[in-house]
Amino acid sequence: MRSIRPSSTTRRGGTARRRTSPVLAAVAVASALALTATACESGNTDASADTSATAGADDGKLKIPDDIRDRLKEHGIDIDKWKNGAWKNWDKDDWLREAQDYVNPIIEDLWDPDRMRDAEQPDQGVDESDISGDQGVTDPTPEPVQAAAISPSFHANAPTAGKVFFDSPEGTMVCSATVVRDPANPGKSNMVWTAGHCVHAGAKGGWYRNIAFVPSYNDSGKSAKELESATKEEVAPYGVWWGDWAQTSDQWIEQGGSTGGDGASYDFAVIHVTPEKGSDGKSLEETVGSALPVDFDAPAVPEVKEMTAIGYPAAPPYDGQTLYRCQDRPGRLSLNASDPTMYRIGCSMTAGSSGGGWVATGSDGKPALVSNTSIGPVTSGWLAGPRLGDEAKGVYDAVSEKFTGQ
Repeated sequence: MRSIRPSSTTRRGGTARRRTSPVLAAVAVASALALTATACESGNTDASADTSATAGADDGKLKIPDDIRDRLKEHGIDIDKWKNGAWKNWDKDDWLREAQDYVNPIIEDLWDPDRMRDAEQPDQGVDESDISGDQGVTDPTPEPVQAAAISPSFHANAPTAGKVFFDSPEGTMVCSATVVRDPANPGKSNMVWTAGHCVHAGAKGGWYRNIAFVPSYNDSGKSAKELESATKEEVAPYGVWWGDWAQTSDQWIEQGGSTGGDGASYDFAVIHVTPEKGSDGKSLEETVGSALPVDFDAPAVPEVKEMTAIGYPAAPPYDGQTLYRCQDRPGRLSLNASDPTMYRIGCSMTAGSSGGGWVATGSDGKPALVSNTSIGPVTSGWLAGPRLGDEAKGVYDAVSEKFTGQ
């Protein structure tokens, strides 16, 4: 998993840091790791539902916010053609890449129950290998921890958890995510935390499209078979929330890729969301009734007794329809001596859990988000997530400040 660069007008934390060590150990690491969060290729990039773009209706006429319309025009994108299927064009020259170019107009009812259910994890084709030669501090590989299914309703037991859906050149994809607090709008947050690779392709690509968040996905815990006949309200009881803005780290945009470790230490992103069909004026936080604080000063690994990773694993033996958690004492994973050391825990969760929140006791003694699932071996057994420091706080603050008072 990788991270996205913040806007050039609100960027925090300096320029992207590039890797310079050509040692064989780095090559071994790159071949040993795979993204566990880029979830899924369904091969279905066609919208079977109404594809009218909207941000609110006036006398039956659908409207696009002026700022989104203007940004699309700057890149020669016709909004009518876009909403009618032009978004499926992934020509490299037309794929918006820079942080300030993020656009994500709502395509109403694009994310229907079938499209959400069919999002899967593609075959990564990477084998786990020895990582003992990593630079920096790396603790012994943790013992595998079997993920435990969270009992329905998921909202009652993990109210801030949900799924992020998006379209990529490979098809319909899925990650996990967490509702987090917004310091500029206390009690009324519309901010979601996930992995950078869940919103941007990294070094060789650009922004993914049709990014949407579904809190408490499949809240009642229906089986995959039962979901075949489920209504949208049953699959998304708290609605579908579209990402009207997203940011990640410079390092993810410059270094991120589909496999390996480059950029993993900065593989985080914040999405600001808006409801697809309105929510009676309520924010996401008010709608779900909760939001987690983010701790950018979490204790050092030796001081952390336990972390809990939460997500919707989609690759076998899981099917992406059930929320799971793993609890373990973290160790350290260093992919490069010049990058921050990552947290690592034993966990059997697979791809699809990427972007899911890691919760620990924060510096104030209360539960807080301290990381997110980023990478893990194809064979599963452990997960690693970035430690959230100044770069992550810069991304978080920039998104909050962009929507101050809104």
